[in-house]
Amino acid sequence: MALKIGFRSFFNLFFPRCCIVCDGFLAETEAFLCVKCNMDIPRTNFHLQQERIMERLFQEQFLLVRATSFFFYTRGSRFNEILYQLKYKGNKELGGVMGRYMATELLPSGFFDGMDMFIPIPLHPKKMKLRGYNQSEQIAQGLSHITGIPVITSHSERGKNTDTQTRKSAIGRQENIQGVFRLHDPSFFTMKHVLIVDDVLTTGATIAEFISAFQNVKGVRISVFTMAVTHWE
Repeated sequence: MALKIGFRSFFNLFFPRCCIVCDGFLAETEAFLCVKCNMDIPRTNFHLQQERIMERLFQEQFLLVRATSFFFYTRGSRFNEILYQLKYKGNKELGGVMGRYMATELLPSGFFDGMDMFIPIPLHPKKMKLRGYNQSEQIAQGLSHITGIPVITSHSERGKNTDTQTRKSAIGRQENIQGVFRLHDPSFFTMKHVLIVDDVLTTGATIAEFISAFQNVKGVRISVFTMAVTHWE
């Protein structure tokens, strides 16, 4: 063990690890984010508020049990690098690390109480092959590591390889995503409390479409978690 720690210290001396947000050097106990940047993340704290801000976004379609996003995604913010690294730079491990950070912070609030499973928004197989991983699944695995709640990916799929949503209008996003999700054996979710996990919430079109796949499942309860959300109310 001492030899391993010594080698790591020697390696870090010549190839120092840096915070993905501020580029400062990381301590041996830090991963991807330094303590200061972790503390400075622009948290939403939706899970601590009574207004049910995120739940209202979906209320015409489905009555959510709970919904929250961890931090605000705003144009020009240095914290956008977290999403960029995870989604476009192949930084797979970052999703799990962020999931553990976020679950540790949310756990005392009771946000995860009574949940039976985490279900990440599915990727189409072609996009999965291109990227090599599902970033939402990596986040969900991090949440699971802290909470002990299982991640289920075998009972849902994305049947259509849609264009990126990034530059589409709200209407364009809805049209692009319509009818793309399917459940295998919907009865599997009967009377279950499901947490849908995604990386970022913008208009809510993708999550709303995924929720619609559950609408005929008897007694299913739905909650939503995303790592980031565009700055709106």
